[in-house]
Amino acid sequence: MSDPDVAVLRQTIHGADASELAAAIRERLPDRSVALARTPAEERELLSTARVAVGLHIDESQLAAAENLELFACVFAGTGHLPREALADRGVAVTNASGVHGPTIAEHVVGSMITHAHGWPQAQRQQARREWRSYETREVYGSTVAVVGLGAIGSAVVDRLEPFGVETVGVRYSPEKGGPTDEVYGFDAFHEAIAEAEFVVLACPLTEATRGLVDADALRTMRADAVLVNVARGAVVDTDALVAALQKSRLGGAALDVTDPEPLPEDHPLWGLGNVTITPHNAGHTPEYYDRVADILAENVDRLDADAELRNRVE
Repeated sequence: MSDPDVAVLRQTIHGADASELAAAIRERLPDRSVALARTPAEERELLSTARVAVGLHIDESQLAAAENLELFACVFAGTGHLPREALADRGVAVTNASGVHGPTIAEHVVGSMITHAHGWPQAQRQQARREWRSYETREVYGSTVAVVGLGAIGSAVVDRLEPFGVETVGVRYSPEKGGPTDEVYGFDAFHEAIAEAEFVVLACPLTEATRGLVDADALRTMRADAVLVNVARGAVVDTDALVAALQKSRLGGAALDVTDPEPLPEDHPLWGLGNVTITPHNAGHTPEYYDRVADILAENVDRLDADAELRNRVE
């Protein structure tokens, strides 16, 4: 196996295996050697000479033999599972796939908002009963939307809401940085940010500051007709408090792509609530995933050659 410029390690994402990523990288870097590892032995061999590796994982034993490695391009946005200290000690830069999920998750959020505003869950139940009966709906247009987390996903949500003429309120760790929303608050003003919102969208990372952020107190602050959309992590929401609020009509509804616990047990009360839509952590699923990862990687290979700042570098 010849010495590659880029080694593609074993991985499967959204049902697509690494061969699709390798093909996408070759298309963008036709003058580079791109090799695909299919076995642990091939991974070890390729990592011993490759300058760039792209994959889900790399462990310290693999890293010890990767004498020429300058960049590990993680195909996840999160890199907490990587041996970051060992990578730094060996001078290996790490990049992530932040932004890859933005377009598809933003579409999922907007679709969830429209679904609840127009009562489509009610329509589906009536259709199953062959029942022709009008029901009340409302509009997303002109509403107030609070977006918690203004990273790549939260910003993509705000961008796609622009045609709806909504008032947007953002919540982020550093409100002094501003953001794409009409107003920006810090987490210390979380209640103020969500108090008047018809839709509250959770797109923040799970940290000690955000774990249980939407608790019983926050749910009491929210409007009784508000819809909670969670594409962050299940543990950002106190599930028991959410169930109680929904059962007692203290909240208009919830669109949950993530839950706590996850997977959601078959006997969990959330399944039986008519004002809840549940998807199985599916909002990020897209056939465009590897193409977007390849776009980032190809750009960074050129930047590596030019000794320029890497896109999506994780410090």
